[in-house]
Formats: sequence, structure tokens, C-alpha cells
Amino acid sequence: MRHLRITWDKGLIVLLALTLGVGALISPRFFTGSNLGFVIQDIGEIMIVALVMTLIIITGEIDLSVGSMVALTGCVMGVAWHHGWPMWLAAASAIVTGGIAGSLNGFLVTKVGLPSLAVTIGTLGLFRGLSWALLGDQTISDFPASWLAFGYDNIPGTSFPWVAPILLVLGVTFGVVLHLTRTGRWIFATGQSAQAARFAGIPVQRLKFRLFVLSGLMCGLAGIVYSMRFASARPDSAIGLELAVIASVLFGGVSIFGGVGTIWGVVTSVLFLGAIRSLLLLERVPPNELTIITGLLLLASVVIPVVASKLAGLRRKYRLPDSTAGPPGQPTTAGQPLGSPGQPARSA
Repeated sequence: MRHLRITWDKGLIVLLALTLGVGALISPRFFTGSNLGFVIQDIGEIMIVALVMTLIIITGEIDLSVGSMVALTGCVMGVAWHHGWPMWLAAASAIVTGGIAGSLNGFLVTKVGLPSLAVTIGTLGLFRGLSWALLGDQTISDFPASWLAFGYDNIPGTSFPWVAPILLVLGVTFGVVLHLTRTGRWIFATGQSAQAARFAGIPVQRLKFRLFVLSGLMCGLAGIVYSMRFASARPDSAIGLELAVIASVLFGGVSIFGGVGTIWGVVTSVLFLGAIRSLLLLERVPPNELTIITGLLLLASVVIPVVASKLAGLRRKYRLPDSTAGPPGQPTTAGQPLGSPGQPARSA
């Protein structure tokens, strides 16, 4: 029955609910206000960067330099504060630095015409190197107590960290932009076919450039959140962040080939990742082994669409009935076989 069909991103909500239920059964400390607040705090910078990464990947591009940008912006903020700048101005310098770094990525991709994968692999090393050049093996940890409270304290009278309302506002804003505005329709159309989008009058290059700049700005915000949460600015911050972000985005139903995805799927995916990490920590699983979970999610998000596409081909060949669920990055629509590309108009 077509009206009972669910898509992958909606199925993730069920998966998240099951994870919360199982976690509550396994550990009595899991489903508590303090631990749920920790989960939100733990995914803060991942969520911030994943929201803008969603838009970039839907257009058919990628930004692998986000972890290094988060580290660089945090280091710039730390150096500015160490040299006597007011804290608000030091934080603003982190945002500006992120915007400049994102502009470099955008310029090389849209103006020079280089592939974003190659560009951002290069700038990943460049930005990390600049972080080490700024601080060396030093760590700046004398930030004002009021700003550090923003990183790891809760809103008075609640179990929610201060970053929670920021994530809520950003999630709603990105959701509205992607699914309810002309810009969102442009993003989907560009991911479906950049050439067709150009013929339709969409400023594809300008759109992509602005998204890379936005990625840098969001990394600047994430750099502030990260530095305040760990009460320090250091050049080895956020190592591996890009892996967690991309795994969350792809597992949230965004196609690596572009043109398909939802904000709510990515938000659910990040929350799911945070819940899994929290449960494993409560069960005393070594933190380094949590990378295995991230890698498995990333692998699953790439393999499942391919397998589903093969099954869809077999179904069409032998005229088997439609499946009831779609894989990551390939949500089904009414009258559309499993594994077929989503339609921008549907997602928008």
C-alpha cells in the first residue's frame, strides 16, 4: 500500500526511538536528563557543521576540510584573546577566519574549476598546518569563565546545555531554507543536474561559492563551541570531525551523488550517532573504538544505496512488488521504484 510507504529518513526516527529504548534498558543512567543533555552537548559541533554539509553534498560537492577549519578558527580565537583582544572580538575573528577559509575553497572550486574533493583534501592539510603554525605545541586555556560556561554548563533550571537553543534555531533555519525557499529548490536542481540548472537560469557557480563560504562561517561557530566545551584552543582539535559529519549526513539519507536529502533526516542521524556514542561510553567502551561505529555508518550509507539499486533493477526485471522503505540517499516517492533518484520538487 503506497500510503504506508516510509522513506529512509523517516525510518531513522524509528531507529532513534529504538536506540533510546534499548539504551534505557541496558543502562539506567542512559535515559536521564543529565545524560540526554550530555548527548546534545557532545554532538554540538557535529550538528552545526552537518547542517551546512547537507546543502553542499546535495549540490554534488563535498568539503573535507571542515575539521581543520574548526581547529584553525579556534586557534585564531585563542591567539586573539591571548594578545588582549576582548573575548567577543576574538570570537568574531574566528567567524571571519572561517569565512575566509571557506571563500578559498569556494574560489578554487567555482572559479578555478577544480574538483571539491581534491581542493578540500588539500586545504584540510593547509588549514591544519596553519593551526600548528599559530600555536605550535601550546594550548590556550585561560578563556573567561562566563564563556567557558557556555561550552559545558546547562541552562539554569534545565538539563539542556547552552548550545541546545543554537542547534534548534539553526536546524529550523536550514530546514526552512532547504525545503521551503527558492534557494532550496536551486540546491536540489543543481544536484540533480548542474547543466540543466544553468539552462534554467540558476546561478550554479555563485550558489556553490556561497555554500562554501557558509561552510567556513559555520566552522567558525563550531570552533567557538568546541574550544569552549574543552576549555582550550589547540592545533590538534577536531581531528576526525569531517568523518563524523559526512557519515551523519550520508546516513541521514543524503545521496553522495547529490540531488537528494532532507534536513530532518540529517538531524535524526546526528542524534542517533550521539545516542550510540553515549551508550557505548556508559558501557565503558574505549573512546577510540567509537571511530569504528562512525566508519560502519559511513560504509553502510554508501553500500546500502548500491544494494537497493540492484534490488530495484531485479524488481523491475521480474516485476516484483515495490518495497516499503528506501535506502539512505534514495528515498522512494509515490509511483517511484526503490533506488530511483528523488525529485527536487518532492523534497523542496
